[in-house]
Amino acid sequence: MAVVDYNAPQSVQEAVALLSGSDIKTKVMAGGTDLIIQSKSQAVEPLRVVDLKHIAEMMSYSLDDGGLSLGPCMCCAEFTALHDVETLYPGLVEAAYLIGSTQVQGRASIGGNLCNSSPAADTIPALIAIGAKCLIVGAGGERTVAVEDFVTGVGRNCMQPGELLQRILVARPAPGSRDAYLRFIPRTEMDIAVAGAGVSVTLDSQGVCTAARIAIGAVAQTALLVASAADALVGTKLDEASVAKAAAVASAAASPITDRRGTIEFRRHIVGVLVKRATLIAKERAQASL
Repeated sequence: MAVVDYNAPQSVQEAVALLSGSDIKTKVMAGGTDLIIQSKSQAVEPLRVVDLKHIAEMMSYSLDDGGLSLGPCMCCAEFTALHDVETLYPGLVEAAYLIGSTQVQGRASIGGNLCNSSPAADTIPALIAIGAKCLIVGAGGERTVAVEDFVTGVGRNCMQPGELLQRILVARPAPGSRDAYLRFIPRTEMDIAVAGAGVSVTLDSQGVCTAARIAIGAVAQTALLVASAADALVGTKLDEASVAKAAAVASAAASPITDRRGTIEFRRHIVGVLVKRATLIAKERAQASL
């Protein structure tokens, strides 16, 4: 694919204008780690690249009483070093840390991982577990979409031509709430998930789970929010029986494929194991936060 027009807008408004007014194929670059690889395997045709990393708003974050507002282009290396964010959203930081090598971390971003919309993306189930939302902007204005509704298929999402992801928004965790993310890969590092699980739980002062969210990845065409698995945890002290039930429900909700990296049966089994382990980690963190 031949890049015939490279643009580095300085504002969101300028970026939207470039996306809306293009008469050739246009791709947004939030980091480029996926875009560069994809461009090498596609047919040669004119391409406009709109690089968002020169927009200060897209590279910044804020954390206040309302929660986290994250610029989608902040690189993972910078994001995972934010200790104030890690304290409140450890599972999301864990997921971001798993994207690629040290070199890739210097370019890759959570927003890019989300918009690339791979079923095996690590940050998507982590974002779903903490109830993250996407602030999307285009020529017609702004709209907000929950992350679980953002990805619509393999490599596809809900954004229309001329739109871009402006912010990722996450409410501040309630007291006694924490999250965790785990994945399984064949190698020790630098691989994509065979299965992944993000879990968030909220405990009251007696250790009873009052709310939970469970999301699984790499076991369907999109990451899945499994509300019925989370329901198995609510009202319990996250004992062995309730956690095992949640894991079994999550396994049943999966609809994976068989390929050289794993069979359907293996993926269903392992995603349940990950849900169980992530739930127990989230429980321990929630207890420590009380």
